[in-house]
Amino acid sequence: MKAPGKVQITVWSLGLAGAALFTFLLIRQGASQVVMAFAAAGWAIAAVVIYHFVVPVVLDAIAWQVLFPKPDRLPLRKLLWIRWIGESVSTLVPSAAVGGDIIRARLAAINGAPMPVAAGTVLVDITLGVLTQAGFTVLGVALLVDVTGQKNFVRPTLVGTLIGVLGVAGFYFVQRLGMFRFLARTIARLANSPEWHSLVQSGETLDRTVRTLYARRHALVMCCVWTSISLIGGSGEIWIALYALNLHATFVNALILQSMVLTIRSAAFAVPGGLGVQEGGYLFVGNLLGIPGDAAFAISLIARVRELALGIPGLISWQVIEARRLLRARVAAMAR
Repeated sequence: MKAPGKVQITVWSLGLAGAALFTFLLIRQGASQVVMAFAAAGWAIAAVVIYHFVVPVVLDAIAWQVLFPKPDRLPLRKLLWIRWIGESVSTLVPSAAVGGDIIRARLAAINGAPMPVAAGTVLVDITLGVLTQAGFTVLGVALLVDVTGQKNFVRPTLVGTLIGVLGVAGFYFVQRLGMFRFLARTIARLANSPEWHSLVQSGETLDRTVRTLYARRHALVMCCVWTSISLIGGSGEIWIALYALNLHATFVNALILQSMVLTIRSAAFAVPGGLGVQEGGYLFVGNLLGIPGDAAFAISLIARVRELALGIPGLISWQVIEARRLLRARVAAMAR
């Protein structure tokens, strides 16, 4: 039996640590009180599931679609379906924090988009998404300070956001310089085989495609606009949960929770599913907003149910697609 690699060990270790943190926080807040608060949400649980698919997922699909050049643009219904599957993989597969984006590119190519365009639009979408989220974080911090008067967390949050922005800016410039051709040439040299030269050509093609996509300024602006609307609109599902639990159901409070918890979870991206980290974020920010701990934990559980309700069918759909392709390939091989 093959021994698990270091990456697998790290992923499972972080997953266990997240599960331990989740359990600790649940016990600390009182499991029975949390369950009662969660049950009190009732209709809101289904409403949050529906709202997430109808608003954030649709808006994210639109933001991705505008990046495609018109000749290569896939219908929105296909991109919506692909986006849903990609989010499901990223959320529920322990070792696939960015795996969902790879699946997005693969499915877009399967459905007719040229592979360089499919991969390029996903890369640009990721880059712009992180930059837009940084602005959303700053908005959330400003609103939180205005509502609570608390300022002790502002500096570390802004410093972390700045570091993230600098990292993404570096990633952007590396993309513009031709990172894929460089990586392909390095691999080809290490392999020392002419069979790998096609990889270099593919890298050059992807580099040219990415540069072309970044040159479409209007598309970049519209992608950021739609992503911003998605982030702000996504606060609606937290508002639904706050309203159902008879808490401080203002859109400002919902937006603050959405912004801060998303930032905390993104910072802890290495923890599978943000398990424990997300719950800690809701408890910390909820406490600043005057939300009881059991109710804040219940809101996090509603988000978890939403992830499962949308994610499990998404994973099943992905596996069905891959199984059909594998079956067709085997049938074709047998026919030859």
